[in-house]
Amino acid sequence: MGEPIRVLLVDDHQVVRRGLRTFLEVQDDIEVVGEAADGAEGVARAEELRPDVVLMDVKMPGTDGIDALRRLRELDNPARVLIVTSFTEQRTVVPALRAGAAGYVYKDVDPDALAGAIRSVHAGHVLLQPEVADALLSQEEAHTGQGRGSSLTDREREVLGLIADGRSNREIARALVLSEKTVKTHVSNILMKLDLADRTQAALWAVRHGVTG
Repeated sequence: MGEPIRVLLVDDHQVVRRGLRTFLEVQDDIEVVGEAADGAEGVARAEELRPDVVLMDVKMPGTDGIDALRRLRELDNPARVLIVTSFTEQRTVVPALRAGAAGYVYKDVDPDALAGAIRSVHAGHVLLQPEVADALLSQEEAHTGQGRGSSLTDREREVLGLIADGRSNREIARALVLSEKTVKTHVSNILMKLDLADRTQAALWAVRHGVTG
């Protein structure tokens, strides 16, 4: 087994943090490295501890989860952020995904499913519930037209299709017999040509326009 997945908990409720820590600490491949009670503290702790995954609440006093996500992106922090929320409204979750979240789960999620979600986002996958994916797709359609896809090379379309399948850069490299560095270059080119911000938007664009791996 390799190094454990290092996780930071960001939630303003101590009981929630304690419950998450209690469960996650029994996982052999997951290590809780710290906690924070609001978004500002979460950003500071993420910069200090450099976790692999941040479990982030959305609604917190002061700096909320969405503002914290934006700040982490500005700082180019590499942590993958998994939103853990009791709010199911699209107006809450969609902005979080747009701000850079790798996915989200609800606070009543089955513990084993939560551990699986952490492993999944750590591997580079994106976790979306169908109703939120539909909302994001409709928004992307308004901003990005089919015509831009014609500028993609055949290899870039292959990479895009695998992104849509939820593959990480490492998995794409193995599938296409490429180096991870080359895959990263293709991903950057795809985002630039399609005028998209991140892999989540790229995956949604691919689904909408029928690009599959």
